[in-house]
Amino acid sequence: MRIDVLTLFPEMFDGVFGASILGKAQGKGLVSLRAVNFRDYANNKHNTVDDYPYGGGGGMVLKPEPLFAAVEDLMPEAGKRPRVILMCPQGEPYSQRKAEELAAQEHLVFVCGHYEGYDERIREHLATDELSIGDYVLTGGELPAMVVIDSVVRLLPGVLGNETSAVTDSFSTGLLEYPHYTRPAVFREWEVPEILLSGHHAKVEAWRREQSLLRTLKRRPELLEQAELTKKEQEWLKRMAERERSDAEE
Repeated sequence: MRIDVLTLFPEMFDGVFGASILGKAQGKGLVSLRAVNFRDYANNKHNTVDDYPYGGGGGMVLKPEPLFAAVEDLMPEAGKRPRVILMCPQGEPYSQRKAEELAAQEHLVFVCGHYEGYDERIREHLATDELSIGDYVLTGGELPAMVVIDSVVRLLPGVLGNETSAVTDSFSTGLLEYPHYTRPAVFREWEVPEILLSGHHAKVEAWRREQSLLRTLKRRPELLEQAELTKKEQEWLKRMAERERSDAEE
């Protein structure tokens, strides 16, 4: 996979792209990561990339020319057009499902905005996606782009040491992940659940599924509406929900 980031602050990505999972993925040749300063594509002697909005109002707006020129320069001569992703508060709420969709692409270009916003022609004629990582406003799109890139790259085959890790992560199954334990078996009188020490794989998997359902019920019950559940699981969750309500009333 190839990922390019158009930003006015490429130095922000130096540490992120060179460390941890992203650094290892590049070292293995599984992904190419590059931050490009789109100010280099400005078509004026002062290299300005923003201007005052037509109609008045506060703030500055990113001009279309530098971003169109940058994306076109990054496109292979005879290749597929990349997915061009605007990071902005107005975008589609980011999700694990979207991460899986983007991980199947060959080339992603992230556009990190600043100032008041983008010229609308960038949204209409350049971007293929608009993404938001939450209902709040940040100084620019760099930090959100880092979040999305990390979540996408870890899904690529060969990136994680254990290929099942990404499959069982929270949200990958539509549910929150089950609890994890490691050595020691007893720590300050807190014991690891006996089932995990049994060596009985089928019972362990059943326990993990049950815990995943229960944790989702308690913390993110709205996710259960879209989850694929058996009739037996639906009935069990109904009993658990009734027990939760009863305990709360007491």
